[in-house]
Amino acid sequence: MTFLKATITALALLATPLAAQDQPQIRAAVLKIGTVNWELKTITDNGFDHDNGFELVVQPYADNGATRVALEGGEADVAVADWIWVARQRAAGKDYVFIPYSKAVGGVVVPKDSTAKDLTDLEGGKIGIAGGPVDKSWLILRAFAEQEYGMDLAASTEQVFGAPPLIFKSGVSGETDGAINFWHFLAKMKAAGMRELISVEEATVALGLDPETPLLGYVLKESWLAENPGMAEALYGASRDAKELLASSDEAWEAIRPIMNAGNDAQFETLRTDFRAGIPQPGGVDEAGAAALLELMADLGGAALVGEATTLPEGLFVPLD
Repeated sequence: MTFLKATITALALLATPLAAQDQPQIRAAVLKIGTVNWELKTITDNGFDHDNGFELVVQPYADNGATRVALEGGEADVAVADWIWVARQRAAGKDYVFIPYSKAVGGVVVPKDSTAKDLTDLEGGKIGIAGGPVDKSWLILRAFAEQEYGMDLAASTEQVFGAPPLIFKSGVSGETDGAINFWHFLAKMKAAGMRELISVEEATVALGLDPETPLLGYVLKESWLAENPGMAEALYGASRDAKELLASSDEAWEAIRPIMNAGNDAQFETLRTDFRAGIPQPGGVDEAGAAALLELMADLGGAALVGEATTLPEGLFVPLD
């Protein structure tokens, strides 16, 4: 009897990798140093992909442009982007669809010794901005300044555009009077002592927009999903499983700490806190809230930002429960 049990156990162990190999793959093209890797590693480390009926294959690339080329060319099944970019592609005829991943947004931070109390105190000063003139956080903050203070933030300040690391360095050193950066760089800037003057979430609420609208997500081709039914729901299920673990377990963060590029405990803790704050509520994207945000982006960013997507393209968001 003992021999029989041992034989059954051995056969089960041998069958496990074969079963995993039989599952369909989802190939994810991601930025090598992107924060989405924190979630993807949590998925693969904990087997959440196999639990949801697929095998996740992570394909790292050096820049975001390469991930999008991989998706377009069929070298990958999914990439990560904001849905406004996806809307632009869909309006141009591509069959891209969007699954929500994160609602993490940035804000304006100022040096720790700054006396600024609101955006009007930055008048005549320099603002460092990552993402360029049509950066979405910058556009929302411009709209907020106009509404709240009648202030043309662009005309009243000098903008210094640059890559996120450059904006980080110039902000922490005090070379700029304020800085707008991607959320994970802002987390590190706050950990270094910089103070948040206003968040994009606060500005969004003041503008009457829905702060719960996730901006970042997984992008797939509708045609691929038609050939691989159930994979959108499977990917979303694995994503939610990882989020629930990262939201509730500090221990789970120790497993991904080596890839977080956190220079010290303060950075690590701020990154963890801000990631958790960016976890969206379960379910699909509210189209009314998204349409209102797209309208604002189209008004402020024009075709340079939204292309032909002046209204929300039909079928952009994958229906999710």
